[in-house]
Order: sequence, then C-alpha cells, then structure tokens
Amino acid sequence: MQYFKSAAFLLLTVSSSVSLLSRAAHAAIEQKKTGLLPIVIALGEKQTPPPNNDSLPTLETPVSPDPVSPDPNDSEPVPSAPTSLPRIDPSGTIEPVEPTEPAAVPTAQPNIGNLPDILFADPNPLTFPTTPEAVEIEVSPVVTLEQAVELAYRNNQALQAAELTLEQATAALDEANAARLPTVSTSANLTNSQASSLNSTVLGGQIEVDYGLLTGGAREASIRVAELQQEISALTVETQQAQVRFTTANAYYALQEAGEQIRINQSFVNEAERNLRDSTLRQEVGVGTRFDVLRAEVQFANARQSLIQSQGNQRIARRDIARLLNLPPTASIETTPVTVAANWPYTLEESIVLAFQNRAELEQQLLQADISEQQRQIALAAIRPRVNLFANYSLQQTLSGGSQFANDSQDSYSFGARFSMTLYDGGAARAQAQQREITGKISEEQFSENLDQFRFDVEQAYFNLQTNQENIATSQVAVGQATEALSLANLRLQAGVGTQLEVLTAQSELTQAQVNNVSAILGYNRALAAIQRAVSNVDVAL
Repeated sequence: MQYFKSAAFLLLTVSSSVSLLSRAAHAAIEQKKTGLLPIVIALGEKQTPPPNNDSLPTLETPVSPDPVSPDPNDSEPVPSAPTSLPRIDPSGTIEPVEPTEPAAVPTAQPNIGNLPDILFADPNPLTFPTTPEAVEIEVSPVVTLEQAVELAYRNNQALQAAELTLEQATAALDEANAARLPTVSTSANLTNSQASSLNSTVLGGQIEVDYGLLTGGAREASIRVAELQQEISALTVETQQAQVRFTTANAYYALQEAGEQIRINQSFVNEAERNLRDSTLRQEVGVGTRFDVLRAEVQFANARQSLIQSQGNQRIARRDIARLLNLPPTASIETTPVTVAANWPYTLEESIVLAFQNRAELEQQLLQADISEQQRQIALAAIRPRVNLFANYSLQQTLSGGSQFANDSQDSYSFGARFSMTLYDGGAARAQAQQREITGKISEEQFSENLDQFRFDVEQAYFNLQTNQENIATSQVAVGQATEALSLANLRLQAGVGTQLEVLTAQSELTQAQVNNVSAILGYNRALAAIQRAVSNVDVAL
C-alpha cells in the first residue's frame, strides 16, 4: 500500500486689408451672423520635419477669428422661416416658431482621468439593456481625440479579443512545453471472482512513467510552432491597436465634420432667412417682385433641408463612434473644435522605409513562413525513428479469499526502451511535408504583395497630405473672398444697382467655400491618420 501512497503523491503535481466699403460690409455681415469660417488652427508645439526638399512644408495657417464648436444637440430644432413658412420639427409636427441661434458647445478638454465612469464598458460582455430607459442617452461629455483613442483601447471588443487570443497562445505554448517532461499515469482495479467453493477479492494497481527520448524532431518543432504562434498573436494585438486608433480617428473626424456641416448649414439658413425677410419687405414697399420672394423661399427651403439632413448625419456619426468605442447604452460623446493636426515629420522615402521596418503584418508573414517549415518537420517526423523510455510498477493484493493466500500481495516492476518507426506510409508524410513547404512559399509571396500594398498606402496618404495642406490655405482665402463678395452683393442690392440673383449666388458660393475649408482640414487630418497607420509605431499627435 505504500506504493499506492507514493504513486498518489506523485500524481498531485493609434485675406489682407480691404476698402472702407468692404469693412462696412464685413460689419454688416457680422451683425447678421454671417462671417468667415471659424476654424481653429493649432498653434502649439510643431514637429519639425528633417531638412529635405521632398518633405512636406510646415503648415502655417492664420487663425480665423472665432473657434468652431460642434453642435452639441443633434435634436436642435431647425430655424424657422417667417410665419408664412412653418417649421417642421423632428417629430413631424408643423408649428411656427421664431428664429433661434445655435447653441455653443463647451470647448473644455478634460483629461482621461476626468471622464465619467459611465463611458467605460461593462466588464461583463454578456450584459445588455432590457428596458427603453436603459438605452436613453444620459451623458454626452466633450472628449478629445486622444481620450477617444484611450477609450477605444479600453473598451473595443476586437482589441480585447486579440488580447485574449494572445493569452490563449501563451497557454498553447505551455501545453507544447509539457512535451519535454515525462508523463506519469496510474490505474487501479478491484476484482471479485467466484469459482466453486473459492471466493476471492483482489485489489490491483499500476503506475507507469513514459518519456519520449527521440521524437524525430516533432517535439522541438511543435514547441517552436507554439512560440511563433505566440509572437504572431502579440503582433496581432499591435496591429489591432493601430487599426483601432486609425478607425477611431476617422469616426471622430466624421463626427466633427457632421457638427461643422450643421454649423455651416445653420449659417446658410440664417442668411437665407434674412434674404427672404428682406425680399418680402421690398415687395411690400413696391421695390421688389413676387418672383424675388419665390426665389428666396426656394433657397430658404433648400437650406433648411440641408440642415435637417446634416443633423441626421450627426446623429448617425455619434452613434457610430459610440459603437466603435463600445460605450455603455446610455452614453455618447461630443467632439472638440476642429483643428489642423500636426505636421508629418518624414519625407516620402523615409516614410516608405519606416513602413517596411515597422509594419507588424510583414513580420507576421515571415513568422508564418517559419511556422510552415516547422510543420514540415512535424510531418516528416512521422517516418523517423522514435525511442520512448518507460518504467512501471504494479501491485496486486488479495483482500479476502478462502485459501491460504488471503491477504497475500504480489508486486512487480519493469523498465526499458521502446523503439518504433514507420517503414512505409504510402508517401503520406512526404506529401504532407510538401504541402507545408508550399504554404511557406505562399507566405513569402504574400510578404512581397504586402510590401507593394504598404508602399502604396504610404504614398496615397502622403499625397493626400500634400493636397489637403495646399487646399487649406486656398480654401481659407476663398472663404474670405466669398464673404466679401456676399457683403458687396447685399450692399449693391440695397443701393439698387444689384440683383437678388447676385445675393443668392454669393450665399451659395460662401457656403461651398466653407464646406471646402472644412473638407480640406479634415481631409488633412484623415490623411495624417492614414499615413500613421500605413507606417505604424510613429507617434505624431492627431
């Protein structure tokens, strides 16, 4: 029995001056809530690119007079027309209302630590709301892009799944390393037998130790495969983090753009409403025509429709980023004002080389080729010699019986080596090895294909950076010119030397110039996020 006790113990083991007339026009326009596109330009610390003629020039854009604040309330009612044009609220109710000004959003940028806990996802992924109140939005704090990225790192399900896959790969490596140790097994049996007058009960047990001394290279190859899989899983986490940062930045910029579209369309609605009011007054005093009023009404209606559409787009963009950040069902976020992001400090050629050095996907392809080689060795091990060492001990105890051998015990032990080798398997092992070899060559071809794709990604993002950087300055000049043109058109109309068509055209051109300015700035920011993703492991503020 001491042997059984021993056996049991072993078993427990990421515009210049203008004329006086122009200034008067600017003042008149400012009084009517029409002005330059107020885009805030970041004037903080800039990253200086290396001295190279091919690098992107440092972006220096003048600060426009007012900061842009995104519309904090996507349910803000559309400004009304005069009482002849009733407002249609989101619920479909038609009611006349007085014109309202858009509310401003606080521009405070709290630190990540100051964000409310309600923005953090529930640790239990299986919980879900069961009542309408549980999905009603209660909080919408202002969140910076960097904070949004941190929230995505903490909440995003795909990233968390990648981290769990890494843990799984670590456990698989532990499993593979276990092959370096011997296996210990035990068994026991209790037998009662009856024959004629003989009745006996026998208890037997056995413990066996087995160790693969030679495995044909399968053991070391399997361990190496597990190590490589762990490295690939770690690189997958890195890749997923970079993708989450890129996707979050794009979703954040989409929400900013939706807010800017609301602000621009709101300004257009206000100007169209003023023009309609002036056209109506001119008709009443006999200096205008019904035709002018009708054109103003059409412009106002079109402007209101654009505003309603942009409000709907903002709601969609807000919920899209909430989905991406995996926010709780009662939480949403507001963005900070639109700013031009930092400069890209590398030339095109340097960026391409950095991408080749930094992209985790390239390293993963090389590791996959190595895995294929190790799997080829595992396949060939099936036809290589194998040697196992073994030792076992058995004990048999007669517990009862009608013979003189009752309570007798017998034990035995044995040890030795076991040799095995498959002499012929019809070529299956070598065919399997050939498959693994071809898989490795496929990985090499995919590596080459990825090199071309990543170079294109860098070049595409870099050229978009250059294009949008030039468009920012051009579009801001166009905004100034369109604003001046609108003020002059209004003055000409008031003086009786202009036409309403000039005013309508100038209003549309100003709105388009403002849209172009926002598109250029956010296009630059998106291109910066894209080149960061294409290069990877380069820390440039978005």
